[in-house]
Amino acid sequence: MFSKLSRRRCLLWAAAMFLAGPSHALDAAKGKIFLTIRGNIRLKNSGDQADFDMDMLAALPQHSFTTKTPWYKESKKFTGPLLRDVLAAVGAQGKTIQAVALNNFKVEIPVADTRQFTVILARLMDDQPMPIRDKGPLFIVYPFDTDTTLQSTHYYMRSAWQLRTIEVQ
Repeated sequence: MFSKLSRRRCLLWAAAMFLAGPSHALDAAKGKIFLTIRGNIRLKNSGDQADFDMDMLAALPQHSFTTKTPWYKESKKFTGPLLRDVLAAVGAQGKTIQAVALNNFKVEIPVADTRQFTVILARLMDDQPMPIRDKGPLFIVYPFDTDTTLQSTHYYMRSAWQLRTIEVQ
């Protein structure tokens, strides 16, 4: 039998674990690291930083859409995991993310955008890997053609290309 003190400690521990949420496991990257996610994340084996190689990103469910963007004359097909799935894979617990590009460009994106829209972490454009000189290797892309609200500078600015790091805040 538990004493009152032991029972109270067990209940407090269980409540703390429930409120903290589940920890997520993530395999270690085996190849070149293309994306680092850090900050307010919950990982069993990596603490507060997760590194992804391209195979890890390709292993997540892939989604595609074709959309016009301000950066290309013609519509382009973008393929990759949903940004919300990438954030879920690391147990992201924040309200905003800061996307940081290779050239240190930074932009804040509300996590709510990833639930409201099918934002893709594109790793392919027109079914081909994207070189750095053409906004690759990773590009956050909104489905601009699906909602006229997205066809504004406000959302275009959130489409970070040459993505290197995501800071969950």
